Amino acid sequence: MTSSTLSGIHPVLEALRANQPIDRVLIAKGAGGARLQEIIDLCRERSIAVRFEPRQSLDRMSKTAAHQGVLAIGAAQHYASLEDVIGTAKMLVILDGIEDPHNLGAILRSAHAAGADAALIPERRAAPVTEVAAKAAAGAMAHLPVIKTGNLNRLIEDLKKKGFWIYGLDERGEHNYDTVEFTEPCALVLGGEGSGLHQQVANHCDFLLKIPLAGKISSLNVSVAAGIALFEWKRRRQV
Repeated sequence: MTSSTLSGIHPVLEALRANQPIDRVLIAKGAGGARLQEIIDLCRERSIAVRFEPRQSLDRMSKTAAHQGVLAIGAAQHYASLEDVIGTAKMLVILDGIEDPHNLGAILRSAHAAGADAALIPERRAAPVTEVAAKAAAGAMAHLPVIKTGNLNRLIEDLKKKGFWIYGLDERGEHNYDTVEFTEPCALVLGGEGSGLHQQVANHCDFLLKIPLAGKISSLNVSVAAGIALFEWKRRRQV
């Protein structure tokens, strides 16, 4: 568990709705609107202190200027354990070296929206779950379990023993993402910005999937690619 500061109306609202531990909420003086009032009302229901501060104070405390006039202090990111989800999970998202917190947040947002059960991030060589990531996730972190893990190769092999099929998303893949059959339970492995999947991680995947491109660039942003693959999995489940 790591403490952090949440900024932005939607992330703070979702944290309150999910009953995440919050010590106090700061609101910029002069800020208003229905959603800010909802934040104030939820704080009162949960006996969470609300303080009205000059906007300059929020600017100093926040790592981003886009705080929309609200900060939640003392919100904690609780990391789940794999045992919490492994029995019922149909789709896990495994991140192999995602280092940009904006990409991390965007992937978590897409994963939750598509119906994935959890996201697994390595303890090393990965973006931490920070205020920036939480802002990009737009509240998804309040609902999607995030699990910290050690060696990804060992994790993948352990998941295989539990019946999971492992799909790696990589431009070098042999199969188009929209032609392969997703056998559940499964996991989608996403590589880091620029370098893609580490070779050893790719070697442990059952299938390597690619997204065919019509333009002259060779790859997509990893968060965009994640959304495409995850919503293809979601579409197949609805057919």
